[in-house]
Amino acid sequence: MGEARPYQYSFEGLDVWHSARKLVLDIYRLTDGFPDWERYGLSSQLRRAGVSVVSNIAEGSARKNKRDQGHFYQMAYSSLMEVACQLILAVDLDFIDASMHEELKLKISEVSNKLNALHRSCS
Repeated sequence: MGEARPYQYSFEGLDVWHSARKLVLDIYRLTDGFPDWERYGLSSQLRRAGVSVVSNIAEGSARKNKRDQGHFYQMAYSSLMEVACQLILAVDLDFIDASMHEELKLKISEVSNKLNALHRSCS
């Protein structure tokens, strides 16, 4: 393996962005197994909310003002809670089982903790 490539963008250096990105990949793989008729419903909503988390982290990291950064990190957290809610619905609808939900809740908790720390650093 070659040397690690330096980050081109500031968000690429954030652990929270990497954790959230992995969560989005899990969401995409998970929703691939949802019923076809759900493609434009919960599946699409989950994917959009997950992408919103990583996108808001990236946008916040590009802001020069700490207050602006904090605003986008708060928006990322809100989207993360949207993902958490939608996964509960996915369990209720028998699209995923309880063990998969628990696994994803751990990842959501990890992202949440890192996001909260990042948001606090903007205060």
